[in-house]
This record gives sequence, C-alpha cells and structure tokens, in this order.
Amino acid sequence: MILNYFKIALRNLWKDRTFTFLNVIGLSTAFCAAFLLGMFAIFGLSFDKFHKNIGSIYEIYTSSQTAKGTEISNANPIPFAEALREEVPGVKKITRVANGGPLVSFGEKTLKLDILWADPDFFDIFSFPVVGGSKINPLQNKSSIAITRKTAQKIFGEMNAVGQTVTMRRDNEDVPFVVSAVIEDIPEASSFQFDAILNFTDLPASFYATNKDRWDAHNHPVYLQLDAETSAAKFEKATTAFSNLHFADDIATTKRDGAKPNSDGEYRQIHLLPFEDISFTDFNSNSSKVNKTLPYLILGIAFLILFIASVNFINMSIAKGSQRLREIGMRKTLGASKGQLFFQFWGESIFVFSISVLFGGLLALLLLDKFQTLFETKASFALIASPDIVLWLLLSLLLITLIAGGYPALLMSKLDTLLALKGKLQHTGKNNVRDVLMVVQFCIAILLISGTLVLWSQLDFMRTKDLGFNKEQVITLPLNTKKDRAQLLQLLRNALEGKPGIISVTAADNNLGLGKDGRSSTTVMGFDYKGREVRTNLLNVDYDYPKTLDIELVQGRAFDKQYASDSLSIVINEAMAKEFGEKDPLSVRFLLNDSIQYSVIGVVKDYNFQGLNKTIEPISYFMNPSSPKYYAYIKVAPNNLSQSYDRVKEVWNTLEPDTEFLGSFLDENIDRTLKDERKMTTMISAGSILAIILSCIGLFAISLLVVNQKRKEIGIRKVVGASTSTITVLLSKQFLKLVVFAFLIATPLSWYLTTQWLQNYAYHIDLSIWIFLAAGGIAFVIALATISVRTIQAALQNPVDSLKTE
Repeated sequence: MILNYFKIALRNLWKDRTFTFLNVIGLSTAFCAAFLLGMFAIFGLSFDKFHKNIGSIYEIYTSSQTAKGTEISNANPIPFAEALREEVPGVKKITRVANGGPLVSFGEKTLKLDILWADPDFFDIFSFPVVGGSKINPLQNKSSIAITRKTAQKIFGEMNAVGQTVTMRRDNEDVPFVVSAVIEDIPEASSFQFDAILNFTDLPASFYATNKDRWDAHNHPVYLQLDAETSAAKFEKATTAFSNLHFADDIATTKRDGAKPNSDGEYRQIHLLPFEDISFTDFNSNSSKVNKTLPYLILGIAFLILFIASVNFINMSIAKGSQRLREIGMRKTLGASKGQLFFQFWGESIFVFSISVLFGGLLALLLLDKFQTLFETKASFALIASPDIVLWLLLSLLLITLIAGGYPALLMSKLDTLLALKGKLQHTGKNNVRDVLMVVQFCIAILLISGTLVLWSQLDFMRTKDLGFNKEQVITLPLNTKKDRAQLLQLLRNALEGKPGIISVTAADNNLGLGKDGRSSTTVMGFDYKGREVRTNLLNVDYDYPKTLDIELVQGRAFDKQYASDSLSIVINEAMAKEFGEKDPLSVRFLLNDSIQYSVIGVVKDYNFQGLNKTIEPISYFMNPSSPKYYAYIKVAPNNLSQSYDRVKEVWNTLEPDTEFLGSFLDENIDRTLKDERKMTTMISAGSILAIILSCIGLFAISLLVVNQKRKEIGIRKVVGASTSTITVLLSKQFLKLVVFAFLIATPLSWYLTTQWLQNYAYHIDLSIWIFLAAGGIAFVIALATISVRTIQAALQNPVDSLKTE
C-alpha cells in the first residue's frame, strides 16, 4: 500500500512538473534562508552557554542617582572586589578583569596579543580548560602568563610552551613572564576573546599601583559566582550597607547637587547582570537593558520566510488539486476513503518537502562562506550542532510539513464526490482562508520592505552625518611599540614632515570610533566646582589635536608650545562650558585632587566623539607630556588619499619593522562601530527581497487557480464583447484589493516598530510617510506585474477554447 502511494505520488509530481519545480525551488530557497538565518540567530543566543557555572555567574554594575537622573556603570574601583568578598555574604568566587593589547616578545618574534588581566578565581568561575602546565590555578603567581593553544603555536611552534619566558612591554620596559599554562582555544561564542591572560596585579603601574587603594577611580568590570544558597535578589539587597559605607562621599556629593533617591530610597545600588546576557548589554549606552533584538529579529525573519513559502505550497497544491478533481471523484466512487486520499496527497507533500529540505540544506552549506563574509559572523552549523538543536529542527520541519502539506490534503480528501466528478472545486468559505493568507503574506513583505528603507536611511544618515570633525582625511595609528611612545611619536612626526600629502601629526590617549586594533574606550573624571560636582570625559592630547581633526575652535586658543603653562590648562567643548555655567568659560579656574589648579584656555565646538546613539557629552582636553599617547592622528591632503596612506605605512614599517601597521582612516573607524546596523540592514534587505519574491510566487499560484475556475466566465464575457483590458482588470482587482488591504494593516505596525527602533539613537532620521508609501508602491507594482502574466494570457485566449472546457 505504502509503495503504491509512493509510485502514484512520483507519477503525479512528474506529470505536473512545472508545479513541482516551482514548489521545490520556492521551498528550497526558503529552507536555505531559514537554515542560514537560524544558524546566525542561534549562534548569537548561544554566547557563553558553554560555561559550566553559567547559571550562577554575574557581572556587577551600579546605578547612581545624579542631578541629571540615573547613571549606569560597570566600572569599579580596584579595592571593590576584595572588599565585597569579605563584607557581603554569598560570594563564592570573584574576579576583576581588564584588557589590553601590549607587545609580547620571544627571541626575534614580537606579537601584539589580546591580553586579559584577571584574579586567580577567573579559572574557577569560567570554563576555559587548561590543556598543559598548571591546571590548579595558572594565575596563582605574579609574573606568570597563561596562553591559548593557538598563541603557543604562533610563538613557540612545536616547542613545549610551559616554562618558557616571554617579555611584555610595560611601563616603558621589557618585563619577563613565565608561561604557567596552555589553555584550550577560546570558543567563538564567547564574550571573552583573548590570546593570553595574566594576574590582575601585573597591570601597568599607571593602572594598578596608583589606584589600588582608591575608591574614586572606576576602571574595570567585576564578575562573581554566587554560592548555591544565595539568589541574585538576596545578594543585591545585602549590598546596600556596603554601598552606603564605601561610596559615602559620592552619595553625599550627589545629594548636595540635588539628586533624588530612586524608588527604593537609595542613591547608589549594586546590581547583578546574568553573565549569559552580557553579550546583549551595552553599558556604554548608559543602560543595563538586555537587548536581544537582533537574534530574535533574524529568527522572526527566518520564520516569516518559511511561512510565506508554506502558504505558497498550500495555494499551489490547491491550484494543482483543482486539475485532479475528476480523479478524486473517481477514486471516491471506487471506494477510496477520506483517510486514503488524505495520505495520498500528504505523501506527495512529504516527498516535495523532503527534497526541498535536502536541496535547501546543501545550498546553505555551499553559501556558508559567502554568508559569513557578508554578515561578518563566525557562526557555522558545526558550532551550533547539539542534540537539542537537532531535535528542535526536526520537530519544526515535521510541524511545517504537517500543516503546510496536511491542509490541502485534508481539503482534497473532503471534496463532495458528485462535485468532484463534475470537475468543480467546492471552494465556498475556502476563499476566506486563501485571502487571509495572501494578506498576511503581503503584510510581511511590506513590513520588511518599509523596515529595509528605514534601516538604509538611518545607516546612510549615520555614515554621512557631519560629526564635527574631519573623518575622511585623518589616519589613526595605534602606537604599539617596544620604544617609548613619546619617542616613537616624535620619530614618526620627524619622518613624515615634508612628505607629499602629509599636513599635520598629533596624538591622543584614546581613539575615535573603532580602529583596526579593536580598541575603543573613554575616560570619565569628576571634580568639584563651586560646591557642586562636574563630570567630564577626559582626553589627553598632543599639540595640534583640534587643528589636525578640523575641530572648530569657537573661543580662546588651543595648546601651544610657546606657553609653558599649558600643562596646567584645559580645552573644553561647548557642552562642558554649559556644565561650568559661566558667561565667560575662559575665566574658569578649578582644583583637581584639591591641590592642582587648572585653567580653561579654549572652547571647541561640540562634536560626536561617542557615536550617534548618544547625545554629545562634556569633554575636556588635557595636555600632559608625561602621560602616554596611544594613538597618532595624521592628517593628509584630500587628493591621493591612498598614496598618502601608503607613505604613512612605509614610514611606520621603517621605524617599526617588527610591528604590524594598523593605521586606518577615521571614516573606516566610524563605519566599524556600525557593525550591528549593517548586519541588521543587510539581513532585513535580503529577507524583504526573498519575501516579496516568494509572495509573488504564491500570488501567481492563486491567480492561476482563479483563472482556471473562471475560464467559462471569461469565454462568455469575451463572446458578449468584453475587451482584454476589461477582463484583465476584472481578474486583477480582487488581488490588488488584498495588497492594498495588506498595506493598510502593515503601515501603522511598521511605523510603530521603526519609531521604537529609532529611539535607540540620539540622532536619527525623521520618519516620512513617503517611506511607507514607497514600500506599499513597490509591493503593489510587483504584485500587479505578477498577476498580469496570467490574467492577460487568459484574457487573450480564444473564447472557444474556454467554453469547450465545460
């Protein structure tokens, strides 16, 4: 019996191979897209899940009440972690973490490594297996270093790495470190990505030694593991007294400045963020809100594409079934039961779905490399493969096949025998389902199209907006060197002076945007001014910084070598001038550390130094010759930018032949900060294109079904004089009405969703009704073109051919 069903299914599918081909193409494409998008989303949602203790690991962050509202930060003082362990019950393990990219040398080899500094508890909290050396605790001793397997191979080759000594540039000298352990390479789905890890106390003196007893210097995150008896809520409540004790001065200052307590009556609170949510939280946006929009949005698009393809299959199966009505009637007359007919049609559906899943999977594997490159992801099927995922996938495919294949099979098996023998499809009431499905299809398509238009507009806005500085002509270059950075900067300046295309050279301790070294940071400082606290972002710059970046000076002057007192002066932006609240900002004098007086000598125009998702904050330039500058800024002439870049690279390779050149233009740095926006825009664009194509395939199938049902009516109308255009409009308008109805439903929803998304950006486009009209117009025109293919063909058909079908 089953073999007979299979043979009949193959015969019918081959007989209607045009329908079969369209179904397989549509479903294969949908499954390919769903596999790739699902892989991307699941990879993102699986971050950090490999840690054995993931359910009890948290990152600490604080909420502080200020006169301007609530501030969120995950930066903590150096003595914070140990004091928390001793004074608040419930801490099982705790570690401080810092990161950097110093140069590490072994013999003639010099590499820039991504380094973590952490406390010994790090390896007890997190699951990074040790494969060689000290497995008990690689960070127990100072001046020891644990490296990944890949790093060991890079530095030592086949040599045993454990026990070897490498040197690292720290505090302007080469410091030896002994390799205590080799750890397994870091999983791709890990929030921590590093090449080596050192004891936290081995940080440079400017970071650790000068701040180890200070509670007013917040500079690193802290992670902890709670014991089994302590919940996160219980622990947070227990930290209230701890915060009031150790941050009493900060709380007193905020009270003095007019801050209001939060809903719990507190001015400062410690909170715990589950570590499994770390990759979805951006503390730089002054928020602790977990944002999983991107992976769930991608999963949603994958589901919607499968939904559209499944609806197409249903409609095309019904269209094909309308040509087999007499066959169904004859089978029922000869004694076939509803169950037998159901399994016959469902068997055909299962066969088509099985072939489509196979082809879709193979296509996904073939496109994987291009997908990874296009969407800047390391996700792969191997990384997400697990019994749970495989089971979930199989159940999903079974459910889709059951619904999409079962509905038309059920519809065909329930046909009235007499009507079937007459070749008439009993469609009363079924058109409602068909029309609803079509409206949903085009709602999805219009939503995705309008979302794509908004995303592209916002991305273009962010790429082209004047940020207040010259991002096209300035190259930033990390000063990774074994030399003294000030010495290297001077050598670089001397070597570039007079070179064609080089205009000026300066430096600062932070980068703008995200450079090739992957580093981006800001420093915040607070001080008292006339009885209230003033907070500012801090930037240690060299001479000519505003000039090199074309940052407009609106008042006063910039730092100048002719003024020896400039080391005790600052240049501020307009936002900082407002913080001081003086009519003449150049009259401002204030004390730092209650002893050193600084003077404001200049004011620059506000510029976006933190990205467009944040409003412009106060920033202050200091010019401290003894403080290291980590980035050089080189302004080049607007003509022949690539040649100027090559000259800078050539000079660098001459001065630092063993160190990789990591220079990049500022506009490239800014573009790197838009990685998530690019991913989202590209994926939704691809999803919208695929959705509209699949929707039109379904629309074509429905129009084919309707035309087949109305062939007699078309013939009669032509006999009595109806024109081709009249018949085309008659057949098309019912479908186009559904597209218009879909537009009316989708537009308010799209307006709401895109408005909510744009709220994530302090600077964004203004939504225009034309964006949504364009989305609806695109869908309408494509739908009209799709319908016209079949309706015009039917209208042009000889009426004799139409009438003789009856």
